[in-house]
Amino acid sequence: MFKIKIKLIYCALIISVINVILYNIPLFKFVYNNINLSTFNGILLITSFVIIAIMLNLFVFYIGLYLLRLVGKWIIVLFFNINALCIYFINNYGVIIDRSMIGNILNTNYAETSSFLSFSLILYLFFIGVIPSVLIYNIKYEKIKFKPFIIHNSLILLFILLISYINSPNWLWIDKNSKKVGSLIMPWSYVVNTCRFYHKKNKENKKQKLLPNAKILNNTKSVCVVVIGESARSANFSLYGYNKKTNPLLSKIKNLHIYKAESSATYTTAGVKAILDYEESNDLNEILPNYLYRNGVDVIWRTTNWGEPTVNIKNYQDKNELAKLCNDSKCSYDEILLHNLQDVILKSKKDKILIVLHTSTSHGPVYYKKYPPEFENFKPVCESVELSKCTNQELINAYDNTILYTDYILANLVKKLKGLNDYNTSMIYVSDHGESLGENNLYMHGIPLSIAPKEQFEIPFIVWTSNDSIQLKNNKMLSQYHVFHSVLDFLDVESVIYDENMSIFKK
Repeated sequence: MFKIKIKLIYCALIISVINVILYNIPLFKFVYNNINLSTFNGILLITSFVIIAIMLNLFVFYIGLYLLRLVGKWIIVLFFNINALCIYFINNYGVIIDRSMIGNILNTNYAETSSFLSFSLILYLFFIGVIPSVLIYNIKYEKIKFKPFIIHNSLILLFILLISYINSPNWLWIDKNSKKVGSLIMPWSYVVNTCRFYHKKNKENKKQKLLPNAKILNNTKSVCVVVIGESARSANFSLYGYNKKTNPLLSKIKNLHIYKAESSATYTTAGVKAILDYEESNDLNEILPNYLYRNGVDVIWRTTNWGEPTVNIKNYQDKNELAKLCNDSKCSYDEILLHNLQDVILKSKKDKILIVLHTSTSHGPVYYKKYPPEFENFKPVCESVELSKCTNQELINAYDNTILYTDYILANLVKKLKGLNDYNTSMIYVSDHGESLGENNLYMHGIPLSIAPKEQFEIPFIVWTSNDSIQLKNNKMLSQYHVFHSVLDFLDVESVIYDENMSIFKK
């Protein structure tokens, strides 16, 4: 194949310009939409962004190609293809490539990853990933001596500092928008945030920190079921005032208590950790199921999802294990979590039982695949993984059908618990986070909590109890950390870490 031979600095400059043109349009679009171009400072800012982006890339690519030679070129090829994928997700889902998003990516599984596959993604990868990579790979550059290499880089760095100084009137704007800006600079957004993610991970304690021993106070037979919702936002529950009947079954159930709540994060791993933790902390504390299991409570965990901290109990069943026990067509959906649940409870030899059901019902982008056909009540629905290509109504209809199906699962669970006449039973349903459905051109979740829209953190917190004598508090707002203490309270488990103020139950 034809190869072009040029000086190394020109090669690095070409790579830098291609990188800026193809992969930093969302960055410049954000700057353009958030400055006043009618002022000198506004023009200076966007001009400086373009120049500094080119020069910074030139500085790094120049050093990389000089030191690493062919390996450096392959690294740039890798960057270009990852850049193409990032731009696809930024343009189609409004994602922000920060440290938490890197954690989501590194902790995802094949099923979730494959759900994003589309023809458009392949086109993005081919046209702005593969083709530029082939061009770059076929550029040959001449070797350069050390002295001119140092001079070139010194001049480049001096020029960057000069432009930064000239742009000093806009430093306050840059600081204010640093999170958004930093997440859009390709490839450095994911390079830097991957390093930040692993740095934070290495600082965390590797094993769960054991909590103080607990004591079961009585032998009253009690079952508490904690249902962890997935991507469920309270705004689309008719129980919270939504104008479509997405909760026709739950709305008829007595002793149902509805609380306003906010999640502690906008992504699954952190949201689930908060639901299972006794306090807000960066430490890896012993989570609720492990804690209760170690202290004599029978714990059952069933999941069709992923992303929870390590669960150290005997009775843990994922979707594949549950599928072996279930032959019904509905076992392809989340109601598989309820399969033979009453029998499992009745076979338990313990008086106190905690059941955790980790659902995946409202996880996008393929909402229409998350419920059986008979629950497609709201039509037409979005059947594309490229959510921005659907009409807003189609997208909301598909999502609302997942909430309708959630309503059925929870009502069915309550029915099963009502049949356990010898037990005090309760259900606590709380979602890991919310979901964006096109508001402000954002889709799904994962925006940093500090700048996230309310759709991504306002979540349902729904409680049901079988015993009329069990009273609940009238809290105006709950957090996910209320779950831990409420479960201890309901199961009559005494512990020094129990906080009465964090329980939803009245003494």
